[in-house]
Amino acid sequence: MGTAYAIWTGIGAAGAVIFGIIMVGEPANPGRLVAIALILSGIVMLNLFSPS
Repeated sequence: MGTAYAIWTGIGAAGAVIFGIIMVGEPANPGRLVAIALILSGIVMLNLFSPS
């Protein structure tokens, strides 16, 4: 349950930032892009190393 919550929260957070950059015109500076990449890589790692 905790892994699923972390994954969906990460997807929501990254999606909100990406939406803001694309649709609202928020700045896409390198720090924000690195933060999004870290969130998404964390989601991938959780999926790879979580027991099935």
